[in-house]
Amino acid sequence: MRNSKIAGVGHYVPENVVTNKDLEKIMDTSDEWIRERTGIVERRYFQEGIDTTANMGAEAARRALKNAGVEAEDIDMIVFATLSPDYIFPGSGVLMQRELGLKEIPALDVRNQCSGFIYALSVGDQFIKTGMYNKVLVVGAEIHSSGLDFSTRGRGVSVIFGDGAGAVVLTPAESNDKGILSTHLHADGEFAEELAVLAPDTNKKERLTHEMIDSGAIYPYMNGNTVFKHAVTRFPEVIEEALKKNGYKPEDIDMLVPHQANLRITSYIQQKMGLPSEKVMSNIHKYGNTTAASVPIALSEAVEEGRIKDGDLVCLAAFGSGFTWASALIRW
Repeated sequence: MRNSKIAGVGHYVPENVVTNKDLEKIMDTSDEWIRERTGIVERRYFQEGIDTTANMGAEAARRALKNAGVEAEDIDMIVFATLSPDYIFPGSGVLMQRELGLKEIPALDVRNQCSGFIYALSVGDQFIKTGMYNKVLVVGAEIHSSGLDFSTRGRGVSVIFGDGAGAVVLTPAESNDKGILSTHLHADGEFAEELAVLAPDTNKKERLTHEMIDSGAIYPYMNGNTVFKHAVTRFPEVIEEALKKNGYKPEDIDMLVPHQANLRITSYIQQKMGLPSEKVMSNIHKYGNTTAASVPIALSEAVEEGRIKDGDLVCLAAFGSGFTWASALIRW
C-alpha cells in the first residue's frame, strides 16, 4: 500500500473579531476569568449573509488547493467534518462541492466533533492507500456562534467556542517513509452526554419544543471536570500510540498540533510529553475552540509561519465529544 501525504493546507476565519471584553458587555464574565480558565483572548464569529459552514470550508479548500498546486476539478473525493452543518440535511459536503463547482464526486460528512478532522483525515488516507482515489479534499469547518447561550447561564461554555475552517489536500506520497505514517481512532460512548447538545431530539414526537428552548437543552452542555480529566489522559495515550506504532519517542516530534480545546489542556500535554513550547502549536488565544476546524487551522498556521519544514515529524491529536479521540503521525 502507498502512503498519502498532505500536499497543501489552507484555512479561513471570519473577519468578525469578538474579544473577551465584548463578551463582558452581554454576560456576567470577565477577560481575566476567561484567560485564566481557557487561555482565550478573542475568537471569530461568522457574519450572517457572508459566511456559512460550507462556504467557509470552500474558501479554506481553495487556499489548500492553491498551496498544493492542484486544480479543484482534479479532486476525486470530499470528506467534510463538522458538528454545525448548514442544514439538518443534506450535509455540508455536497454544499461545498456545489460551491467549488465540482460534479458527481463523492462527498462524505463526518460527525466526530473535536476529533472530526483527524477522523476525516484517516478516511481520506485509507482511500488513497488502497488506490481508489488519488486526490482527496479533507475539510473541517464550524459555525458555533449562532448556537451558543450568551446569557450568564451559558457563560462557562459560550466563551470557549469560535467559528472558522481549515482544509488539506491529500495526494499519494513519493515514498512510504513520508506522508501519513499512521492514524489512530478511538471512542467511548459511556460519556456521550457529558459534552453534548441534547435538543432538537429525534426520539421525541416533537423534535423541538418550547420546553427544550426554555431549559437550554438547545445549547451545548459540558461537564468541564469530567472532560478535562479524560482529555489529559487520552491525549498523551493516543500520541504515545502513534509514536510506538512507528518506532519513535516524544523527543522525536518536531511539531505537535493538538486540538485547541483549552490552553490548560495543551500545557498539560506539553509537560507530560516533555516538549518545549516551540514544538507545540497553540493558537487558541486568537480563535478559541473551533472544534473540527481547530486542528487544520492550527496546522495551516504552523506551515505558514515556517514552523513545519520538509522532513519534520508532525503529530496531530484531538479529544472531544463522544467521547472520541484520535491522532495522526506524519513525516512532512
